[in-house]
Amino acid sequence: MFLLELNNVKYNYNTATDSNFQLEIDSWKIEQGDFVSLLGPNGCGKSTLLKLIGRLINPSNGRIKYSGIDISEIPLKEYAKLIAYVPQNNYSIFPFSVYEIVMMGRTPYLGTLGFETAEDKRIVMNALDLMGIADLKSKGINEISGGEAQRAFIARAIAQNPKLVLLDEPNAHLDIEHQISIYELLNKLSNSQGLTIISVSHDLNLVGLFSQKIAFMINGRISIQGNKKNVLTEENIKKIFNVESTVFFSNDKDVANILIQPVNKN
Repeated sequence: MFLLELNNVKYNYNTATDSNFQLEIDSWKIEQGDFVSLLGPNGCGKSTLLKLIGRLINPSNGRIKYSGIDISEIPLKEYAKLIAYVPQNNYSIFPFSVYEIVMMGRTPYLGTLGFETAEDKRIVMNALDLMGIADLKSKGINEISGGEAQRAFIARAIAQNPKLVLLDEPNAHLDIEHQISIYELLNKLSNSQGLTIISVSHDLNLVGLFSQKIAFMINGRISIQGNKKNVLTEENIKKIFNVESTVFFSNDKDVANILIQPVNKN
């Protein structure tokens, strides 16, 4: 049984500018422990697909199943224990501290009175440590840098102890060191704890280093999907992004480096 399964899923945007655009996923299946990168040009439906899986919006047709159960049949509080979602643009209009932001990840587990237990506090501090921001726990979320805030919101997702994490461009606002460290952490959690990850990204080299599987999207559909070695090819990159590239796979490791070729406009 697949952890996540989408069949004949459609979503209509119903706006004047997008009247002819429809997200349509015929079939997409994710196994437990998969680290999947979702790639494609801007506006192809990647973020919408994550929102559908996260139940932030509802499909106009089709079924999304989690462990064989239609997600619409799972109580929201229980679903929040299974799936964590980190959106593309995080911000807070309230001056919460970093600690309070991460503690929000424990909300599905709190009792009727909403008091945190010692275990909740331990899990939150562990998430802060994993993200390297324990020293910022008393800082206001709006007082720290965009990269530090991004790590706080990822820590919140980890504090949920989910089975599946949805990340919409998790490397946004992060410097190179922290981009790599966060992907390394996610990869470690996937390998050691069976955490399933679906990550939207525009960074082909991070994808080449850490992802196991790749799905390319274009015009609201998953055009190409499969294992990294079969999907991350120069031909496919040309097809999806309309750029020339050279893909180097290492001999001893399942990692790839991608060199994008300059566009010749002459």
